[in-house]
Amino acid sequence: MPDAVTPELKHALKQMIIDECDKDELSPTDIQDDQALLGGDLDLDSLDVLQICMAVKTQYGVRIEGNTAAQRALKSIDTLADTIVRQSTP
Repeated sequence: MPDAVTPELKHALKQMIIDECDKDELSPTDIQDDQALLGGDLDLDSLDVLQICMAVKTQYGVRIEGNTAAQRALKSIDTLADTIVRQSTP
């Protein structure tokens, strides 16, 4: 599990979103760290949010449960990476 937000973690999260949400037309470099994931250009829907949350739990052991927590964590790659690091650090 990560103990700090790194460029590698952010890249892995971008790739995970591309894979989980069938955004094959994108590459990780197309997604900015502070770009809005919800309600932004990525056009993610509620099913995408669920898939991302499940993938984060599987890959990082971090649970993002509830609409409010998901909205907060999935504001951007920055907030998602921060959520993972905060919840995986003892």
